[in-house]
Formats: sequence, structure tokens, C-alpha cells
Amino acid sequence: QVHLVESGGGLVQTGGSLRVSCAASGSIRDYAMGWFRQAPGKEREFVAGISWSGGSTDYADSVKGRFTISRDNANNAVYLRMDSLEPVDTAIYYCAASFTTYDAPFDRASQYDYWGQGTQVTVSS
Repeated sequence: QVHLVESGGGLVQTGGSLRVSCAASGSIRDYAMGWFRQAPGKEREFVAGISWSGGSTDYADSVKGRFTISRDNANNAVYLRMDSLEPVDTAIYYCAASFTTYDAPFDRASQYDYWGQGTQVTVSS
């Protein structure tokens, strides 16, 4: 079992940057990791995913070129660096871990075994 805790969310202006983090209670070395988000009144959507080694990543089209996912297996952490933020990026951001995903695609919520509680990111215009 892996317990995930997100942090680093907050309020940022349009065009600003933010890095959200996901800390795991145990080793995530064998897990693919993903970030999803859910805006008010909308379905949860895929943002970014990364393989267990970090050698493969994937992004939603809406964030490509602006967001970067990375991981630190030694410290059981995953990060999402968000640049050029826009009001449409406002959402709760969730970290997720998948024991059965080896490589891309990472974009289906059903692939993931464990989820964090989320961290709120608000982008003001």
C-alpha cells in the first residue's frame, strides 16, 4: 500500500509558475506515476504521467510545453512543474500511482491503484 500526499498548491497570477509535489509513504520505485486534475463542475482529467524509471513521460495536449513531470525515487517523490499558468489550469491536482503500468500511455484514471487527496491550484486573471 502507498499513501500519497500532495503539497505546493496555491494562488498564482496568470503567467506565473508553481511546483506541486507528491510525497509517498513508501517506495514508488516500481510504480508509474501520474498527475490528474479536476476543475469545478468538470470530470477529472489526465495532466501528465511518468514511467517508473523516469525515462518515459506523457502530457495532455493542453499542458504540453508548459508543464514538466519528474520524479525522485530515492526520496519517494513526484513533482509537477507548471509554467505559463492560465486561469483554465485552476483545479484540484491529484497524484496517482500505478503498479501495473510499465510505459505510456498513462492517461486513464483506471490504470492507477492509489490516489492522493489533492492540492488546490488557483490561477487568477
